[in-house]
Amino acid sequence: MKVRLAYGRSGRVIDADPARTTIVEPAHHPAASDPSEALRRALREPVAGPPLRDRVRRGQTVAISACDGTRPQPRELMIPAVLAELDGLVDLDDVIILVATGTHRANDDDELRQMFGDEVVDSVRIVNHDARNPDHLTWAGTHGNGVPVWLNRQWVEADVRITTGFVEPHFFAGFSGGPKLVAPGLAGLETVLVLHDATRIGDPKATWGITHGNPVHDDVRAIAEATGVTFALDVVLNRDQEIVGAFGGDLLPMHTAACDLARRIAMRPVDAPFDVVVTTNSGFPLDQNLYQAVKGMSAAHQVVRPGGTIICAAECRDGFPDHGSYRSTLVASESPQAILDQIAASPTTTPDQWQLQIQARIQVTSRVVMHTGYLSDDELRSAHLEQTADISSTISESLAAAGPDARVGILPEGPQTIPYVAQR
Repeated sequence: MKVRLAYGRSGRVIDADPARTTIVEPAHHPAASDPSEALRRALREPVAGPPLRDRVRRGQTVAISACDGTRPQPRELMIPAVLAELDGLVDLDDVIILVATGTHRANDDDELRQMFGDEVVDSVRIVNHDARNPDHLTWAGTHGNGVPVWLNRQWVEADVRITTGFVEPHFFAGFSGGPKLVAPGLAGLETVLVLHDATRIGDPKATWGITHGNPVHDDVRAIAEATGVTFALDVVLNRDQEIVGAFGGDLLPMHTAACDLARRIAMRPVDAPFDVVVTTNSGFPLDQNLYQAVKGMSAAHQVVRPGGTIICAAECRDGFPDHGSYRSTLVASESPQAILDQIAASPTTTPDQWQLQIQARIQVTSRVVMHTGYLSDDELRSAHLEQTADISSTISESLAAAGPDARVGILPEGPQTIPYVAQR
């Protein structure tokens, strides 16, 4: 049978034996018939608290937090919806859109125009958050479990603070969206390093779909609650990255409602672990680099047997990427286990080490084979990874090596689907 994988912008079609294959996909939810109306309703009929317009007074300054270019947030719909609600109350000169990059790179002008549309870029000031520039940060106190909190100065100083995001399961924060648009999205590097240290990320509850009791999300939530969000707007998307639900209002109850829908769509049970799991990183823009593709590997790792094979299709048009220490650490390390030993011995954890810690754990227990369009076999080999040009052949070879009863699970949408082995 033919299976289409989310890969880059165009997808990739592979062959699979239907007798030995289980397709694990998000529950199908049709797109909202009128996405703009769904957003208006979320702004005017919130989950909790008053509508957005009732929270804003004439002459106030407004900061809007939005996801960066590695996330498929429908910013081109969400931001105009927010601005329309503020029309007549707030002058556009008093509005700033902050791209919640966290520790990611800044988005350039072309990317911003793709993300927000020309009209927004030409009429509203947009600033990439810079976690490493102390001049852009202000002290916000110690919150959660001893987290020193530095936040974007322009965010903190705004009279009105609005988060916009989208909610999907997250591989160590439980779910994206909501409070993550404050921290780590608009936090200083010191804050993010603590939020994502080896102890927090290494906790068994720091995983897909868990928020309460998850030490990462508990602290993220505590920071946002303590520092204040005026209004929050999140959407949930289907496999085609279309809006299926929009939620607005007070940050935490809004996010809980969005997470409930995202959980029903994404979390899918399977009967038993697979010998081979094929995954993706949900296509563009999520599969732009190997660093992000760890999420797809992690989704597959939930249901692959120990010693099994994970095949991850991610275009990686941005390479490893080359900025930061992610690539250099991978290449300099003798093995995935050596990476884990190095991180365990380090007094602090860098942003790149968060991803490396998760990736190395996967590689220690599984064979990981990549299919990319922009990384060579030698580059991947230097990262202790294999490459395949033919996913279908690699599936067949891996099943043959595993035995006549071996089975394959395919996650065409990668981490848009979070599989788990059902309890019997």
